[in-house]
Amino acid sequence: MSIPFITAEEAASYIKNGDNVGLSGFTASGTPKVVTIALAKRAKELHEKGEPFKVNLFTGASTNDHVDGELARADAIGIRTPYQGHSDSRKLANRGGMHYFDTHLSHVSQDLRYGFYGDIDVAIIEVTEMSPNGEFILGAGLGMTPTLAKLAKKVIIEYSSYYKTSFRGFHDNYVPLDPPHRREIPIYKPSDRIGSTVVKIDPAKIIGIVPSNASESIKPFAAGDEVTARIGENVCSFLAEQLRTGKMPKEFLPIQSGVGNVANAVLYGLGENPEIPRFEMYTEVIQDAVMTLMEEGKCKFASTCALTFSDDAMLHFMDNIDFFRDKILMRPGEISNSPEIVRRLGLIAMNTALEADIFGNVNSTHVLGSKMMNGIGGSGDFCRNAYLSIFSCPSVQKNGAISAIVPMVSHVDHSEHSVKVLVTEQGVADLRGKDPRQRAETIIENCAHPAYRELLWDYVKLAEKNGGHTPNNLYACFALHQAFIETGDMLKADFARYGC
Repeated sequence: MSIPFITAEEAASYIKNGDNVGLSGFTASGTPKVVTIALAKRAKELHEKGEPFKVNLFTGASTNDHVDGELARADAIGIRTPYQGHSDSRKLANRGGMHYFDTHLSHVSQDLRYGFYGDIDVAIIEVTEMSPNGEFILGAGLGMTPTLAKLAKKVIIEYSSYYKTSFRGFHDNYVPLDPPHRREIPIYKPSDRIGSTVVKIDPAKIIGIVPSNASESIKPFAAGDEVTARIGENVCSFLAEQLRTGKMPKEFLPIQSGVGNVANAVLYGLGENPEIPRFEMYTEVIQDAVMTLMEEGKCKFASTCALTFSDDAMLHFMDNIDFFRDKILMRPGEISNSPEIVRRLGLIAMNTALEADIFGNVNSTHVLGSKMMNGIGGSGDFCRNAYLSIFSCPSVQKNGAISAIVPMVSHVDHSEHSVKVLVTEQGVADLRGKDPRQRAETIIENCAHPAYRELLWDYVKLAEKNGGHTPNNLYACFALHQAFIETGDMLKADFARYGC
């Protein structure tokens, strides 16, 4: 059958108030870029007429301004999951303007197939090549596209002509069987290919094809500073020590790395450290740093869900795409983040924290316990199942007014049972084999900023009066947070009111 080309406005007209809408891509990479803008415009027009219009948005991960930005500003999102990273959608979630529920990235595809969230009414899928028989080549990110292609009642194709060179061969589209018929996912090393290079979509479901020539609009991360560089050095020195002492295989292990300046600093540090051998990655995103490490010969291979390259780096990638064809494989999020594979491959998982407490619990998502930042993303998928789970962050923020090391985290995303190592620019706290009191001593002395160490020890002394396996004082455990709310400075916390 012949699939018609239609405008973005025509495509948006097929989406109704209350529809469950699934989007291709993972981060900004591979996400729709023109239909969602038209959808936001339609929502605004309907709102001006007094008519309700919101859609429920299911994505691979965060998106871009074309999606979360436009739709949030149009107040057009009813339900949102799993991860968002845009300032406008963050504001919408924090004021209760949308029902945002945060869940592990590896869970969303299977939860949709299980029927937990209802049907997918419309899927908007970006492709870079297509054929009349319903075979499509995706772009720079997969997310949960293979599942959406199967589940969606209707599909809108965004055909991107931005990429001047073919992505054919970079994708490994695979959907596991659901229980009770699920088998092992047969990945035994990062480069194992188990699926198809194409996504198949029933042409009868496709509403139309919308042309697009938009880039991913990803800006490069700001240059690292002294703090991020020291964090990177600390992580790399620790990993080198693990190799020297035989606590890690001499062949090294595949790397998983989160997103941001700290993650980039760690990756560049791995590249510069002569004790770290050439390595592979099994991760959810690769950034500009990975491309550099591949060209330098330090990173041999990367399995990922998305190429989260800045626009300039993406152009460089496309100009040199043949060099990378045997070095990169993109998979759906439930495969790139699969706990089964994380455990089997024995990953070194490196993620960032907003704050950590003195017992090793980590908050990745909520500022002061209530304001959502972005979401848990894939950090839980990797942390709980990794060979070694490392969380890093600067020891202080806002010129020292906030300590990232606190008596008790204001929100728990990763418990002490999963967090093995904490790293700040101050040093490394190896928490393996330590009881709560030993963890507290290690974290305070090695990771807390010197300005906060005495204050944290004051809390420990106060909490010790209550005894118990994990010494806590439930009146005083949030004193630092409360001081910041009241005065704008955690250093002004006063334990005297609690009997210290």
